[in-house]
Amino acid sequence: MTISTEDPVPVARAGPVASAAAPERDETSPTDLLLPLAVLGAAGVLAGYGYVRRTRRARTRTTPGMVSVRPPAPTADEFERQARTALVVADDSVRTSREELAFAEALSGAEAVAPFARALRAAETELAAAFAIRRRYEQGVPQDEVARRQALVGVVGRCAEAGRRLDAEAPGFDQLRALERGAGEALEIAEGRFRELAGRTGGAALTLGGLGERFAASVVKPVTGYLEQAKDRLVFATGHLNACRQADDAAARERAARHLRAAEGAIAQADVLVSGVERLAAQVREAAGLVPAALTGAEAEIAAAREAGPADVPAGELRARIARADGVLRAVREELTGGPYDPVGALRHIARAVEPLGVGRAGVIGAAVRLVARGAVGAAEDFVDTHRGAVGAEARTLLAEAARLLAVGGPGVALADQLARQARDLAERDVRAHGTPYSGDPVTGLGGAVLGGILLAEEPDGGPPASFGGPETRGRRGLRPGRPPGPDPA
Repeated sequence: MTISTEDPVPVARAGPVASAAAPERDETSPTDLLLPLAVLGAAGVLAGYGYVRRTRRARTRTTPGMVSVRPPAPTADEFERQARTALVVADDSVRTSREELAFAEALSGAEAVAPFARALRAAETELAAAFAIRRRYEQGVPQDEVARRQALVGVVGRCAEAGRRLDAEAPGFDQLRALERGAGEALEIAEGRFRELAGRTGGAALTLGGLGERFAASVVKPVTGYLEQAKDRLVFATGHLNACRQADDAAARERAARHLRAAEGAIAQADVLVSGVERLAAQVREAAGLVPAALTGAEAEIAAAREAGPADVPAGELRARIARADGVLRAVREELTGGPYDPVGALRHIARAVEPLGVGRAGVIGAAVRLVARGAVGAAEDFVDTHRGAVGAEARTLLAEAARLLAVGGPGVALADQLARQARDLAERDVRAHGTPYSGDPVTGLGGAVLGGILLAEEPDGGPPASFGGPETRGRRGLRPGRPPGPDPA
């Protein structure tokens, strides 16, 4: 399970609606043909169970009553909750599997992990199709009520298939890692990444301080608090690395594997947070170097619009657009000479100012749009990655669409920037509403580990660490019945 207020994920397979959303295939697989039947079968089982319960209640009532021969169908709200929950669980499963796969590859090599990498790519494809269906649904497509419910079933089915792909490979993946036979080299790799990250965290702090001194405060806003969170993850990792080594020395292999996976998850998220600061610094430096050229390019586009603007824009409207663009460029120049400024924000203003002129987005303006969009999508990805225990389906759907548009390129890149920023805002709203779980727990870093989805919050000590796999297997390293939570015995 994941930290969410939504309903548990339904185990259903994709139907025809979902299949239409996925990339075209060369041939129809037997799985695709069976998916609608699986969805209907699961729905029938649940409906039948409910019918039997209602019938028994009716028979034991003292007052006469009518028993409906048909159980009520799920409501639109129930379909909605199932689809949202399915997206969150599938997305979490993919993100966690990607993280652990990197640790496995560091030890065993790319060739050894190739089958699991293929399964992950297949799951990513199914998840992308699910997000695409959900995105169109939110835009009102399709309009027919029955078709809209089928679309939600398609979302659930695609997510179920993504999870199935990962669940099917989890046993083989565990055999490759062989953590239950001894942490050994896997522990050494985790400790090596830990030490490297500890050094980078100090350097990133200096970098962040330099950005704050040179540029406007808005520059560092996307990564505010990241280094503190990275340190929190590293403190959490420290405790579990030590516990893993103690358990491994005591031949408590299962407990050692549990501690190692918790540490690996924390290290991976610390890496995301530190890398986010480093990437922002590089982006700001690149943007600062591009601003003068972007101003020149924007002036050229304004001149071209004056000479021959879009044919479908009335002359009066075109003059108004040109005037607004001129005003934006003047404001940007004033920012450049008036003290600390935001280079990324300046590029965003320039690009948006000339966009309505419709004279083309090639050259330096196009480069500015791509730079800004990459930064926005990357920042939103980092936030969702490290707060996945609280972020809901709405933010993830917008982020998936932003990432798709950025990958496709062309005119949609500007929209990718907008959607990514909206996704980040929604994700932050979700985190504020969720709060910090386990904040009063004496185990240092536990709250951040649960908020980040490193632990699944199913047990008193924060729950099992999330592992490679889908909904059925990702929590397999939980405590066995009768085993108390807490540190390993000395």
